[in-house]
Amino acid sequence: MATATLTPANTDNLSNLKSSVAALSQISDNEKSGFINLVARYLSGEAQHVEWSNIQTPTDEVVVPYDSLAPTPEGSLEMKNLLDKLVVLKLNGGLGTTMGCTGPKSVIEVREGLTFLDLIVIQIENLNSKYGSNVPLLLMNSFNTHDDTQKIVEKYTNSNVEIHTFNQSQYPRLVVDDFLPLPSKGQTGRDGWYPPGHGDVFPSLKNSGKLDTLLSQGKEYVFVANSDNLGAVVDLKILNHLIQNKNEYCMEVTPKTLADVKGGTLISYEGRVQLLEIAQVPDEHVSEFKSIEKFKIFNTNNLWVNLKAVKRLVEADALKMEIIPNPKEVDGVKVLQLETAAGAAIRFFDKAIGINVPRSRFLPVKATSDLLLVQSDLYTLQDGFVVRNQARANPENPSIELGPEFKKVSNFLSRFKSIPSIVELDSLKVTGDVWFGAGVTLKGKVSIVAKSGVKLEIPEGTVLVNKEISGPEDL
Repeated sequence: MATATLTPANTDNLSNLKSSVAALSQISDNEKSGFINLVARYLSGEAQHVEWSNIQTPTDEVVVPYDSLAPTPEGSLEMKNLLDKLVVLKLNGGLGTTMGCTGPKSVIEVREGLTFLDLIVIQIENLNSKYGSNVPLLLMNSFNTHDDTQKIVEKYTNSNVEIHTFNQSQYPRLVVDDFLPLPSKGQTGRDGWYPPGHGDVFPSLKNSGKLDTLLSQGKEYVFVANSDNLGAVVDLKILNHLIQNKNEYCMEVTPKTLADVKGGTLISYEGRVQLLEIAQVPDEHVSEFKSIEKFKIFNTNNLWVNLKAVKRLVEADALKMEIIPNPKEVDGVKVLQLETAAGAAIRFFDKAIGINVPRSRFLPVKATSDLLLVQSDLYTLQDGFVVRNQARANPENPSIELGPEFKKVSNFLSRFKSIPSIVELDSLKVTGDVWFGAGVTLKGKVSIVAKSGVKLEIPEGTVLVNKEISGPEDL
């Protein structure tokens, strides 16, 4: 890590910032000091420069193949003992704005009227019922999702899952021109603030008091995952491996496809395992980073972390993850958000590893094209788990590209009488004013591009095999 010092100008910026932040009444002292620390690190130019020639491909000891893990112990008592050491934590700070929704993304309906959150609760309920265990669910909200989530979790009060919520930090956006907080300039609404990325999960777990409570209950590991990743389910084989080998941190990685070339990857660097993100890659090596020959795996953001280790590192202020500057604009004012990512913490933990898991553990829903996949006959729902249809021969999912007319969930749902059958689909492109009748089947490569001003209706029961359609005459 390059040591860095503040220039005189930056020292002035920092002292002005400190006095402005001290006057902000909306946030706690912990948030104020966390924010000032982050800004000080950023201003000092502290950068993690990766020496490209020192990068090594991790061995199977560092990135363990999933198939090599020992089977989980037989017997329900052993299973209960394992589960009683576990906490499930879902990152629930995101809004469904990209998909045209106003509330927390986790309450978008995925299948059969059930939301992401419903499915997560059902999965843990089933584990707790089956083994008599007590796996709690933690939701890390942001100030954007907190109020809505509090109302939503009330419906689970009779469930056998203890649900805890806590908020990640709330930091002021920085005005680029003078490096002062936006809220101190009269922007007192939500737009003045931001949640600083999921790297904040570790200090927020500690500051909320949840970490000490969990440790006092004998919990040892937390399984952290994005609430919109339907593949991120509890896996006792992984938990058992970490406990047996005393690994403080584990990142689930999975083989890269051409759709994942920008995803962060694990490398061995100066004797430790480290996450390499595209932002850290020198320009001349970006195409090499994106190659699926050299860097074969990417981070799913399913993370397993030892709780005692989190406490030790947070109290020592040792988790100095790479800072991700995220420039934005609010009402014409250029602002900066400084963020961190939880995956980048891997290099601070002892005996940290990756586990190369099957692709089925990575099924995120980032857009309506992903919703189409998980609502289709490509998947079924069993005990809260979204399970892939055995009838599909191709191990990869079809690639789906939907035009802007389908971007919002409400528009997407209104344009399909029912989701088409896509078990034998390779790729689909739909754009323009297109409407689907019920019981449509798509196979091979299908492209439906409606001409401007044309309303194109795909009739009920239509079967399209390797077709390009641009008007009713092509049907």
